[in-house]
Amino acid sequence: MRFDIITIFPDIFESYFSESLIEKAQKAGLIEINVHDLRDYSQNKWGDVDDKPYGGGRGMVIKLEPIYRAVKDVKDEKLQSKVVFFTPRGEKYSQKKAMEYSETDQLIMICGRYEGVDERVRTDLADESISIGNYVLIGGEIPAMAVVESVSRLVDGVVGIDNEGFLDERVVEGGMVEYPQYTRPEVFETDEGEKWEVPEVLLSGHHKKIEDWRNKKGKKIK
Repeated sequence: MRFDIITIFPDIFESYFSESLIEKAQKAGLIEINVHDLRDYSQNKWGDVDDKPYGGGRGMVIKLEPIYRAVKDVKDEKLQSKVVFFTPRGEKYSQKKAMEYSETDQLIMICGRYEGVDERVRTDLADESISIGNYVLIGGEIPAMAVVESVSRLVDGVVGIDNEGFLDERVVEGGMVEYPQYTRPEVFETDEGEKWEVPEVLLSGHHKKIEDWRNKKGKKIK
């Protein structure tokens, strides 16, 4: 699985992608993450990638041309690719969408900044527009990180166990199910004298009752 991220702040990703399972997955060759500096595709020596919006208004808008050249450059025609643009107006990201992306060979992600991006990126260049929630961020870098992690954990071997069994346990129609998890101590006493206890059924050793409890308490993630 290959991820290509187009951004004007490539250094943002360095720490995040060099830790934990994401780092291990890259070293094992399970996933490949490439971060591309949009300024490398600027049309002038100053690396400008933005301009004033037509019709007036405050701020600057990222231009279509450098993004177009970046996508053309990183897209591998031999792979099954999908180009994703992050915007609050996009389709709400979901576990179902993560599972869909995990079936592709290459995911190209475009991160916006400033007052926005030329609308033709969304309507003509990208295959899909995605939003990770009903709020506005400064840029698309955090959504890109979220997508990389949520998709990577679905790639065989990334989570360090048999993914097929892992998915069989949690996948349901249209999404996945997550249930509450507990570990030691069985009883935790707070400074105020409250006692927070592990549900008794989880201590019973009765696998059928535990499975029924998990099915009852599980929450579907669409």
